Amino acid sequence: MKALFSRKLLKPLANKYLIAFIVFSVWMIFIDDNNIFFLRKNVNKLKEYRVEKAYFLEKIRKDSIHLQEMKANAKNLDKFAREEFLMKKKDEDIFLIIEK
Repeated sequence: MKALFSRKLLKPLANKYLIAFIVFSVWMIFIDDNNIFFLRKNVNKLKEYRVEKAYFLEKIRKDSIHLQEMKANAKNLDKFAREEFLMKKKDEDIFLIIEK
């Protein structure tokens, strides 16, 4: 009875196509350079890069609008230069107030 039971279990394992499929699956999942762990890591990186891309596209859009505003009006350009780069006219003094 025990020999009959073990023969029924071993018969499908003797199939050469099943053995080839199992070896191929183990090779592709664990051993190959593009295994499942490598692919999962790359998918996660791709998601991060897509989030960064959306952030930078939004930043580019805002900066483009800001640039168009500065090009349209000289007062805006003057205000930006004074606030960001501390530029001044020849007869002016600048006092910086630094809060702690």
